[in-house]
Amino acid sequence: MRAPKLSEEEIYQHLAKLPGWIHEGDALSKTYHFKDFSHALGFVNQVAETSEAVNHHPDILIRYNKVTLRLTTHDSGGLTLNDVDLAAASDDFADGIGL
Repeated sequence: MRAPKLSEEEIYQHLAKLPGWIHEGDALSKTYHFKDFSHALGFVNQVAETSEAVNHHPDILIRYNKVTLRLTTHDSGGLTLNDVDLAAASDDFADGIGL
């Protein structure tokens, strides 16, 4: 069963609670800056484990100590609560690792 696509108004309501996340087209994105490559990979591993557990996978770009996540729900044609939930979880992981 597909997750329902969020309306523009719903997206902006959720973005208000997700500092640093940007709405680009039908995706959310954010770049995190870590102390070093090792911390960046630790973050990516946490995101990967959660993504596997919920079967919702972001696009991930790693550039030394910077990690960019891009979230969208392809089979729903845009953003869903799955994306919002993974964005919030990712912020929690980053806070735990220390930026």
